[in-house]
Amino acid sequence: MLCQNCKTQTATIHLTEITNGHRVETHLCQACAQKQGLAIQTQIPLNELLSTLLSVPPEAAGTPESPQDQKACPRCGMTLQRFSKETLLGCPQDYDVFEKNLLPLILRTQNDRSEHCGKVPATAGQAQEKQLRLAQLRRKLEEAVRREQYETAARLRDEIRKLQ
Repeated sequence: MLCQNCKTQTATIHLTEITNGHRVETHLCQACAQKQGLAIQTQIPLNELLSTLLSVPPEAAGTPESPQDQKACPRCGMTLQRFSKETLLGCPQDYDVFEKNLLPLILRTQNDRSEHCGKVPATAGQAQEKQLRLAQLRRKLEEAVRREQYETAARLRDEIRKLQ
């Protein structure tokens, strides 16, 4: 889909505005969106996203407050209610204390990943991407050998050799 403004670039920014029940869609390329002064946030900080997801009041969700909502971290005293208002956890132990509530949200928002796996900056060259890919393949190879999945390990070994 082409940008509605310049009609040359691919539209990567898609805005939908609903006013009085009337829906208006705008499709812009990054350059035109910046020219129009639209702030483009490529990633939402995890704490902001989690607090937004947790901020639905129990009445609105149709469930009464559970004992888990009142549970407090023994180290810092943080509760889920306080977290939803402050948008920050109190200490690292909160992840363990509220794991049952936080893990499904983290998995849903991070494509079923609960561990940080890094990111290659957009300005990085192909050499850096190649090194990252090699590191990922080596980790998978180690895991396959550990699980005694030798066919998978052989395939990964061959793929590593191609990249090197």
